[in-house]
Amino acid sequence: QVQLVESGGALVQPGGSLTLSCAVSPPSVFRIYTTAWYRQAPGKARELVAQITVGGGIDYVDSVKGRFTLVRESAKNTMYLHMNGLKPEDTAVYYCHAKNLGGFEYWGQGTQVTVSS
Repeated sequence: QVQLVESGGALVQPGGSLTLSCAVSPPSVFRIYTTAWYRQAPGKARELVAQITVGGGIDYVDSVKGRFTLVRESAKNTMYLHMNGLKPEDTAVYYCHAKNLGGFEYWGQGTQVTVSS
């Protein structure tokens, strides 16, 4: 059973920085699943923020390019989302996600990020 546990959400001022963590289990997740960060703002659909393939290829949604960095640390079974230059429109619940080639997918419980002065 795949488990994804997010942490690190907080209230931060515009222009600030924050790092989210996603602890994954079992350790084989990174070798089998594409893992990603999604977010969902109030009243909006859930959107893909960044994802990393098994082979290490990383993609970002245009709105976060140059500000967010996804890092996968296999030795720690953890995926991070380093967020800089945060804007109010980044306010959302951020979710960790894993999906394999067979279409099986898993979600974490989410962590709240609020960008406000």
